[in-house]
Amino acid sequence: MKVQDRFSLENKVALVTGAAYGIGFAIAEAYAEAGAKIAFNCRSREHMDKALKDYADRGIDAKGYLCDVTDEEQVREMVDDITDKMGDIDILVNNAGIIKRIPMIEMDVEEFRKVVDIDLNAAFIVSKAVLPGMIERRKGKIINICSMMSELGRETVSAYAAAKGGLKMLTRNIASEYGGYNIQCNGIGPGYIATPQTAPLRETQPDGSRNPFDRFIISKTPAARWGTTDDLKGPAVFLASEASDFVNGQILYVDGGILAYIGKQPE
Repeated sequence: MKVQDRFSLENKVALVTGAAYGIGFAIAEAYAEAGAKIAFNCRSREHMDKALKDYADRGIDAKGYLCDVTDEEQVREMVDDITDKMGDIDILVNNAGIIKRIPMIEMDVEEFRKVVDIDLNAAFIVSKAVLPGMIERRKGKIINICSMMSELGRETVSAYAAAKGGLKMLTRNIASEYGGYNIQCNGIGPGYIATPQTAPLRETQPDGSRNPFDRFIISKTPAARWGTTDDLKGPAVFLASEASDFVNGQILYVDGGILAYIGKQPE
C-alpha cells in the first residue's frame, strides 16, 4: 500500500459530535474530503438547519441528528439509526463541548456539573455506545477533542480544565482497555483556535487596540498567531486513518508550540 493510501477514509462512517460549526464542522469536512460518510449531532434545530445547508454548500451529504449527547437513551437511538442507515461507525470524534469562564468561587455547582456533563460524561456515553460494534469488528477509531487545559490551569476555567483533564485520562483508559481489539483512542488538544467560541477573546477594544488576552496568546505562541480550524484537519485525518494504527492513548497537541514554550524574557 502506498503511504498516501493509508490516509484514505474512503467509505468509512464517521460520527462527529457537536459538528454544526467550528472545530467539529472542520473535522467533518476534512473526513468527507478524505472519503468518509458523515453523521453529526447538535441540540438546536436552528443550528441543525444552518449546518445542513453549510454541508450541502460544500457538497457534503451529511446526516444530522438532534441529540443530547448527555442523554444515554438518545445516544443509543442515534447510534442505532446511523448503523442501520449508513453502516457501522468506524470513526467517532467526541467534539461536543462548552466552556464557562467564571471564577471558581463565583461558579454555581450546577454550572460546574453542566460543563463536566457535556465535556466529559458525554464522551463516555457516546464511546460506550459505539465500542461494542468496534469490538465485534475488531477495528475502530475514537478521537477525543481535549485541550491545552488537559495539561494546564488558568483562571476562570476550573470546570473546563477539570473536564478536559478527565477526558485525557478517559482517552488513555479506552486505549488501555480496548487496544487489544485493534481500537485506537487518541486525543487532539487544540491550542487557541479562532472560532465563534473564542471570538470574545479576540474582540477589538473600544479604543481600537487588541484585546489584552489576544495579545497575551500571541506572545505565548511560537507561531505568533491563533490557530485556524484548518490547522486541525490534517491531525484529525491522521488519527482517523490507517496511518495511525499503532498510535494509541496519545494526545496530539495542535497548539502552535505553546506547551513547549516558556515565553519571552521580560524586557
